[in-house]
Amino acid sequence: MKSKLLTLVAAFVLLAACSSDPDPVPVVTSDAGTTTTPPAVASVDAYAPGSVDEFIAEVGDRVFFGYDRYDLTPEAQSVLQRQVAWLNSYPQHRVVVEGHCDERGTREYNLALGERRANSQANYMVALGLDPNRIVQVISYGKERPAVLGSDETAYAQNRRAVTVLSQ
Repeated sequence: MKSKLLTLVAAFVLLAACSSDPDPVPVVTSDAGTTTTPPAVASVDAYAPGSVDEFIAEVGDRVFFGYDRYDLTPEAQSVLQRQVAWLNSYPQHRVVVEGHCDERGTREYNLALGERRANSQANYMVALGLDPNRIVQVISYGKERPAVLGSDETAYAQNRRAVTVLSQ
């Protein structure tokens, strides 16, 4: 019985030794005798200015199209306006404009539609003031590179897109 009790006490002591108290929050005492804690350090969620991550997160790198369409919706125009403003702020970046389609239709048809989508976007960006020499390439991937796998309208809508890819 004593050995079981000793084993239990030893296990408890070992577990207690492994636990640790959280680091204490430093307290600052002012001349007036009041105590305060320093403000919490802000988390670093911001992206480096001019980075690809900032472009994707803050501006958006893609626009979407309706079924069998390549005209820019007002929402797409708004995204492209933000893209051009950002790109004009960071002239070191050049872009590739990719056109994509959903899986419906033939390979040839979707390659042609993807090209019309990419050209529609590139032409609009130039009309907004982007130097055409900063557009490295306009390319269509048709239905070959889906962003979302699936054969439903949700997947189709995400795959009917044009993407602005930054290059240097």
